[in-house]
Amino acid sequence: MRIVVCVKQVPETTESAKINPETGTLMREGVASITNPFDMYALEEALRIKEKQEGDHEVVALSMGPPQAQEMLKEALALGCDRAVLLSDRAFAGADTLATAYTLARAIETLGGCDLVLCGKQAVDGDTAQVGPGVAEELDIPHATYVRKIASLSPQAIEVERLVEGGIEQVEMTMPALLTVVKEINEPRLPSLRGIMKAKRMEVTVWDAAELAVDAERVGLAGSPTEVVKVFTPQLEKDTQILEGSPDEQAKQLIHGLRQAGLM
Repeated sequence: MRIVVCVKQVPETTESAKINPETGTLMREGVASITNPFDMYALEEALRIKEKQEGDHEVVALSMGPPQAQEMLKEALALGCDRAVLLSDRAFAGADTLATAYTLARAIETLGGCDLVLCGKQAVDGDTAQVGPGVAEELDIPHATYVRKIASLSPQAIEVERLVEGGIEQVEMTMPALLTVVKEINEPRLPSLRGIMKAKRMEVTVWDAAELAVDAERVGLAGSPTEVVKVFTPQLEKDTQILEGSPDEQAKQLIHGLRQAGLM
């Protein structure tokens, strides 16, 4: 069984992360990059499946990003992944969720397909939760989102529990399939010293647009029907009015103000 885990490198979400007020872009200077926290649960679940299921299993960490994302993928190898693949090409830059899903799906096909795709429920920098389902649609395989437990797994079918508003839904799907997981599914491990030393000797495979044989009109900015025009920090403004007089007079002033504001 081959399990592909889609991971993303994101800026560490701390109070030090700031938005440039002129350009509307994230000020990355001095801000560390980490593996998207939700993707760590997907990695852990893939490794647990490999350890518990009988037979040969391969866990592949897959990401799209700049060359420095190789450091993140080295961490995935240190945790126990068998292979790591980075999709890195200037042609991929500026991709929205649709173009990203298309590119990741083409990479999975280039790998020779897989039995299971695992993703975190969303990335903390965009919070769209769209890439995982998008990859499933591109691969034409069933998917389940917000999965909190894999109840059963076989080469033919998978049964999961997913969080829904007000309860838990049980879903059974045929394989291959894609899952996006939530933090309730497990507790991610830390890399062992042996794993770290092993990862240092392993290479991250880097593929560009030519090696994926992608449609140039479906990747990067060219393949993105949506575009982030501006990112900004909301300005908090207060218009305070102090009501004076007796309680009855203050009540009349309040009602008058609310009516003028169209709130009554």
